[in-house]
Amino acid sequence: MNRVVVLSLLTALGLSVAQAAKRPNVLLILVDDLKPALGCYGDTLAKTPNIDALAGRGMRFDLAYCNQAVCAPSRFTLMLGAHSTSTGLYGLGSHLRKAWPDAVTLPQHFARHGYRTESLGKVFHIGHGNEGDPASFSEPHFHDKVIEYLDPQSTGGGQLTREEALFTNQKLGQIRSLPRGAAYESPVASDAEYADGRVAAETVKRLKAAKDRLAKRGTPFFITAGFVRPHLPFSAPKKYWDRHDPAKLPMPVNTAFPKDAPRVALKRGGEIAAFKPVPANGVIGNDLTRKLIHGYYASTSYVDAQIGKVTRALGDLGLADNTIVILWGDHGWHLGDLGIWTKHTNYEQANRIPIIVVAPGLAKPGSATRQLAETVDLFPTLAELAGLPAPKGPQPIDGVSLVPVLQNPSARVRDHAFHAYPRRSKLGRAIRTQRYRLVEWKNHSDPTAEVDYELYDYQADPWETQNHYAAKPGVVVKLKAILARYAVPTSQSRR
Repeated sequence: MNRVVVLSLLTALGLSVAQAAKRPNVLLILVDDLKPALGCYGDTLAKTPNIDALAGRGMRFDLAYCNQAVCAPSRFTLMLGAHSTSTGLYGLGSHLRKAWPDAVTLPQHFARHGYRTESLGKVFHIGHGNEGDPASFSEPHFHDKVIEYLDPQSTGGGQLTREEALFTNQKLGQIRSLPRGAAYESPVASDAEYADGRVAAETVKRLKAAKDRLAKRGTPFFITAGFVRPHLPFSAPKKYWDRHDPAKLPMPVNTAFPKDAPRVALKRGGEIAAFKPVPANGVIGNDLTRKLIHGYYASTSYVDAQIGKVTRALGDLGLADNTIVILWGDHGWHLGDLGIWTKHTNYEQANRIPIIVVAPGLAKPGSATRQLAETVDLFPTLAELAGLPAPKGPQPIDGVSLVPVLQNPSARVRDHAFHAYPRRSKLGRAIRTQRYRLVEWKNHSDPTAEVDYELYDYQADPWETQNHYAAKPGVVVKLKAILARYAVPTSQSRR
């Protein structure tokens, strides 16, 4: 990118030409398991005033998708700008540096151009044998809990539970022998008694220190704050539960698997069954469904309050006008739709995510776009917004910059989103257009194995009641042609 373009971009972000040498700061807000169940996305029952206010300052992407609906791989796609099918990083226990020892991650790219990079909370996935990627940030990571309880009854009197062990890399070979923790709790507690409150407080401290460095040395900051809720367990102070009337919260519209869907695409149980009182078979009745939905909304309200503390501090410190802010959910979450809970599928509820971009002076406040966007797009977008060179790897770069869309919500830089999920011996690769999703389930190591397909029409059938693959051959041909443009996926064995 030449100097004239850099100066133009920086000026668009609210800087004068004389100030253009000062690059904008970056605040990247990551939220675990957050679907677009937010007021700014049209959910009238959500209580998310702080995220809504953030959307009011920038652009909301209404058709944004993760590239794999599971925590660790989704965060790799964000930090690398590369699909899991390009890197081979598909699992919770995948190790970035074993697969790509020389990879240049998003924060490393910024550090190479003079930024101080810091991370707090859940940024990379730590647990399941994974230690994250300490090399990505220039300062030591501020780590806190993911699985957390305050009520001793939630853990059978303080026992180490299955999920606590997994997320702290303890007793990984003995998980099934450990007790299950509670799926939810609602104690009378302060915000800071849970990890997200502590992460918010520490982020505010870091912003204050960053302001001092800016004044003394002119060093721009790249701060990533990762929040845990609404990840299970739904542990949140009682006051956030009290904000919601469970009788009014939305119950799932369709609780049946899609008709004619291949068996490989379907899920029952999984992560949710690691928590009591969920039945081991993952079949959840109406009363527990309502309680879990209540817990999800309460946890979302809790994390919204923590995000509000950070964004208010940004304004109070006078940093808001020269700081790019991105809010991103790592994947969606099934709340009993299709009879499924949590993530780990290729369906809409697991893959659609919130992306909000605040780029002062560039993205019109309160704007929205139906441009299809992917997690991998954020790396090149942030680089261009900050006037940095486009990322070149050495890992593959699959994302495209969304800057033209931030300038004009009607602009289009891609005509589909891509995502994938591996299950058993097959890999499900998906093409999502504004109307359709095609999923190909294929064993790429066995050319003789049967290939399964799904097609969903979100205009005619938004709740995925029917696999339309057999009924719409013309659509299938077009979407298969798009999928054929993608390279053969990298083997999981590269992990």
